[in-house]
Order: sequence, then structure tokens, then C-alpha cells
Amino acid sequence: MTTVQGQRRPATVDEEAAGPLASPVGSHNEWDPLEEILVGRLDSATFPSRHPVVTCNVPNWAGRLLGLAGGFRYPRLLLERAQQELEQFVDLLHALDITVRRPDAVDHKRRFRTPDWSSRGFCNTCPRDSMLVIGDEIIETPMAWPCRYFETHSYRPVLKDYFRRGARWTAAPKPQLTDELFVPGFRAPKRGEPLRHILTDFEPVFDAADFVRAGRDLFVTRSNVTNRMGIEWLRRHLGPGYRIHEIASRCRTPMHIDTTFVLLAPGKVLINPEYIDVDHLPDVLSSWDILVAPEPDPIDDRLLKITSMCGKWLSMNVLMVDEKRVIAERHHTGMLRALERWGFEPIPSDLLHYAPFGGSFHCATLDIRRRGSLQSYFD
Repeated sequence: MTTVQGQRRPATVDEEAAGPLASPVGSHNEWDPLEEILVGRLDSATFPSRHPVVTCNVPNWAGRLLGLAGGFRYPRLLLERAQQELEQFVDLLHALDITVRRPDAVDHKRRFRTPDWSSRGFCNTCPRDSMLVIGDEIIETPMAWPCRYFETHSYRPVLKDYFRRGARWTAAPKPQLTDELFVPGFRAPKRGEPLRHILTDFEPVFDAADFVRAGRDLFVTRSNVTNRMGIEWLRRHLGPGYRIHEIASRCRTPMHIDTTFVLLAPGKVLINPEYIDVDHLPDVLSSWDILVAPEPDPIDDRLLKITSMCGKWLSMNVLMVDEKRVIAERHHTGMLRALERWGFEPIPSDLLHYAPFGGSFHCATLDIRRRGSLQSYFD
């Protein structure tokens, strides 16, 4: 039925023949052949505004720096090198016959408000954090950093296009991000102290980058941006057709799973030996090959070491093109050799200078469509 001047009328033969739209969105795991992808932008990137949920994940000196630089744009010296590498990465994706979509450029320095607080923005460099693709559905996530509250608005033209063409589009409940969500006076645990997180369970919050997908099974790490209530919200939203397994991490400042536990192919998972105790992995992984990441190659660039928002294990932040081919950082030769030894075909590329903006190949992207069907990869 369709509506004309407020009255419903039967659908025409042509309308009925058209049937349901074939969604342009469809991705069930991390390794099916990649056909379409979202890639972030660096335009107008702004240092994140100082807030305990931001500074708890960075060294003390970096937290003090944010007190001075928060809300100001990144200097050109950092932007230009990262921009050059990002455009080369996009060219590589095109050469691999992968469709690339980008968000709009926006002014992240502009201040915005809710009834409870105000902030400036950050950047839209990492779509992996703010959106989660499950099958033909894109879920906007309820992120815990106030400076990222409206980050998905820059992706709205793309999201609306996908929706009009048949995709499902969901937004998780928008969090209030009031003081009740954060542990007062929180400090990151020191070596030997029990692990703890800054988030309470006042409301559901999670970053999509704390989840990875293997068909009907998802894996998640609780972190300083993902709480139990956020994990439970997603579990109920997806329903009984999916299972969510928690990965215990020994990281004292946890944020995002893709430098801790990385699914590479059916039966193969890459783990961080510093953060993961193999004996405490979920039982469903008992038949899988557990590949231990090699020690990352040292980075000599002093400015990059000072400004990076990521740890040394960014070497694990790879992007699977299919079950064999994998885009990985050219600098980390130890990882490239390990991937070859494990039977993969690494494609070296450069994105080392993206680290001050939040990540590398996996963080900087969101796979929109992979050619494959929903399966279960576990007994």
C-alpha cells in the first residue's frame, strides 16, 4: 500500500514487482572478500577535550598536554604526513577493486552542548569506533568520550544513502555521559594492582572497536569505553541468533580489541601476548589456531612516540582483504614475516603517522560489504 494525499492506496504492479531492496550493507565477519569500505578523514582534526575518560588512557604528561591543547586543531606537521599516507592507503583500496566511501569534512573545533555539559569535537578518522556492522545492519554506538558525541553526524549522508537502498540503520540509546557514569577520582591501576575500569554501569556505553565478528559469534573486551551494560544492550539487541563472548584482557588501560585479539580467518586468531592469557580464552576457541603476535618493531620517530594515542601493539591493527590477503604496516617487518609464515599474503602499506589520530588500518576503516553469508564457525 502507498499513500496519496493522506489516503492509502494499493501498490502498483511495478512497485510490488520491485520487491524488497537488496541492501548495499552486508558484512558478517572480519575476513570474507571485501567489496566496500568506509575510510575516515583527517580534515579539521582537533585534540580531544580534556575529560577523565580520555586522560585515563594516556600517560600523565599526555593528560596534562590535553589540558592545554584540548579543543585546538592538530598542527600541520602531524596532519600532512598522516594525510599523505591515508591517501596512499585509499589508492591501494581502489587498486584492489574495493569501493571506498568517506564521511563529510566538518569543523570539529566547534563547541556543542547537551543539557548537562559542553565539549568540542575530536575527529572522524576512525569509523570503526562509532559504528558496528552486523549483517545488513549498521548500529551507531553510544560512545563514552563526550568529544565524540556527534561524530556519526559526518557519516549521515552515507548512512541515509545506505538506508534508502535497503540497509537497516539503528542508533543505540544516546548516553547522558553525566558524572554518574564515571568512577570519581579514577586512576589507572599500576603493575601488580587489580584491574579496574573508569566506567560504572549507570547506562549502556560501548565503542564498536571493542567487538570483532565471526559470523554468529562476537568477541568483546570490557574497557574504559565499553561497560557491562553496553555489552548486555548489544546482546539483547542481536537476540538469540548471536553469541557474545568476553575476552579477558590484562591491559591496564584497555580501549579497543583490535590490538589485543584479532580474527584473521576461519580457525585463526592473532593474540597479544602481553594482554592475553591463552589459558583463559573462551572454550569455543579450543579448536582454533592461536597465533601469537611478534614483538613490534621499535619506532625511532621521537615526535610520533610522543604524540601517538596508541600503544606499541598497533602492529596488530591489520585489515583483511579476504581469507589470505591482509593489509599491514610496512614498518613492522616482524609482523609481515609472521603473517607470511602463517600462510597469509601481506600487502605492506604505510599508515604509521595515523597513530596520533587514533589507530591504523583496522581503526581507520569500517567494512560495509564483504561477499559471504552468515555462518557459525564454532561447534
